[in-house]
Amino acid sequence: MALTQEFQIGVIVKPHGVHGEACVFPTTDDPERFRQIREVVLDSPRDGRKTLTILGVKRVKKFVVLKFKGIDTVEQIQRYRSCPLLVDREHASPLNEGEYYIADVIGLTVFDADTQEELGVITNVIETGANDVYEMKRSTDGTSVMLPAIKECIRSIMPEDGRMEIHVMKGLMD
Repeated sequence: MALTQEFQIGVIVKPHGVHGEACVFPTTDDPERFRQIREVVLDSPRDGRKTLTILGVKRVKKFVVLKFKGIDTVEQIQRYRSCPLLVDREHASPLNEGEYYIADVIGLTVFDADTQEELGVITNVIETGANDVYEMKRSTDGTSVMLPAIKECIRSIMPEDGRMEIHVMKGLMD
């Protein structure tokens, strides 16, 4: 399984002001990271993909306001409303030991750590605050099982191998 090479860090919501600034909803865990990056890739269904240089960053409530080089009017930024902003893996936020990008976890095949039996595929990651929960679609019947992302359940995550091994705790698969 190939690791994800690009990550979405925000979505343009609307223009901000009259000078072509963009009000962006951050989809990254750390909205302050916009202050460290200089370029993002805009993925526009209308205009294709283009690299945008960030000239300015402000925080306004839950949004990030970005000023891009060469975009100077409301009409220019309005064109990109609802478009995602991406960064490549090289410019993604660094991870600590035992952390994984959500995009790398979705799609992993789940195995029982004891029997090596294939159990299903991770289809979603739910961030709950206390710990993440991995939603797995069972191989046998397609039903969903919620796996708590805790040491007692998740034994190993190997995105480069496309697999996750779990301890099937009592009641987990019922």
